[in-house]
Amino acid sequence: MADVEQLQQDYLAQIAGADLAGLEEIRIAALGKQGAISGLLKTLGAMSAEERQEQGPRINGAREAVTTAIAARKDALESAALNARLAAEAIDLTLPAAATPQGSVHPVSQVMDELAEIFADLGFAVATGPEIESGWYNFTALNMPETHPARAMHDTFYFPDRNAAGEEMLLRTHTSPVQIRTMMAQKPPIRIIAPGRTYRSDSDATHTPMFHQVEGLVIDKDITMAHLKWTLETFVKAFFERDDIVLRLRPSYFPFTEPSAEVDVGFTVEKGKRVIGGDPTGPNGGWMEILGSGMVNPKVIEHCGLDPDEWQGFAFGCGIDRLAMLKYGMDDLRAFFDGDLRWLKHYGFSSLDVPTLSGGVGA
Repeated sequence: MADVEQLQQDYLAQIAGADLAGLEEIRIAALGKQGAISGLLKTLGAMSAEERQEQGPRINGAREAVTTAIAARKDALESAALNARLAAEAIDLTLPAAATPQGSVHPVSQVMDELAEIFADLGFAVATGPEIESGWYNFTALNMPETHPARAMHDTFYFPDRNAAGEEMLLRTHTSPVQIRTMMAQKPPIRIIAPGRTYRSDSDATHTPMFHQVEGLVIDKDITMAHLKWTLETFVKAFFERDDIVLRLRPSYFPFTEPSAEVDVGFTVEKGKRVIGGDPTGPNGGWMEILGSGMVNPKVIEHCGLDPDEWQGFAFGCGIDRLAMLKYGMDDLRAFFDGDLRWLKHYGFSSLDVPTLSGGVGA
C-alpha cells in the first residue's frame, strides 16, 4: 500500500498553490470515483480486521484533510475574486435609473373615477350592489311586470336555480336595482350614482354582453324636471370640459320614470371628427343621444316603501363605455375588452391623473 501520509502531503501542497480550475482537478484525482484516496478506501474491504483497524483511520484522516483543504482554498479564492471585483467596479449615481414597466389605468376605470369626482362635487354619494339580482329588484320593483319584453330569455342572462324565496335569479341588466336597494335601506333625501357592470344578450360593433353603466338618483321633496336638467347640464359640461354644450330633452318612455326624456347633446364636426360641443344647428352641427332620464315613477317609489305624495325624484342613466369613446376618441367598443396591451398603452391613463370638477385629465 502506498504511504498514506505522503499522499496526503502531496495533495495538500498541490491544493495550496491551485486556482479554482486546478482545485476541481485535484478533487477528482483524489476524491472522485477513480481517485487515489477513494481507491484506498475501497481496499479496506479486502483487509483483515487488524489491518482495517490500523489503516482505516489513516485513510479516512487523509480524505478529511484533503476535503477540508479544498473547501478552505476555494473559499479564499472566491473571496479574493469578489474583493478584486468590488475594488475595480464603481456605481455612477448620476446615471438615470433603468426603465421599469408601468401599468395603465383602463379608460373605463378612468371615466368611473371622473364621474365619481364630478358627482361628489354635486353632493352625490357612490352606491354599489350585487351583480346577481332577483327578478323583483331588477324588474318588478322598477314597474316592469312579468309580461314585460325585457324579461325574455334572449334579452337577459338567467340562472337555472332560484333563490331561497323562489325568485328567478339573473345577471342585472342595469344598475337600477342599486337605486331600489338604496331607497329601501335609507330614508330620503337621497343623492347617489350607481356605476358598475351590467349584462345583456347583445354583441355587435356597438354592443357587448357585458358593459358598464352609471345611473343617478335623487329623492327629495319638491323635485322637478328643472333640477334634472340643471344636474345633467352641469355633469355633461364638467365631463367633456366645455361650456358651449347644449342639451335637448325629447319625450320618451321608460317604465320606471314618468315623464321620461331622452337626452341629446349637441356636437360639431371639426377636422373630420365629431366633437361634443359647439352649435348643433350650424352647418357642421347635429344632435346625438347620450342618456335616458326622467322623474321617478310613483309606483317605483311605492315599491320602496315611500309615499309618492311626499317624496319625488329624478333618475338618469348612461353607458360608461360610450362616454369614454365620445371623450377620448375610441371607435370600436369591442376593443375595450380585447385585452390588447398596445391599445391600453395608447388609450390608458397614468395612475397620477386625478380629475376634478374644475379640470379633468384633458384640461
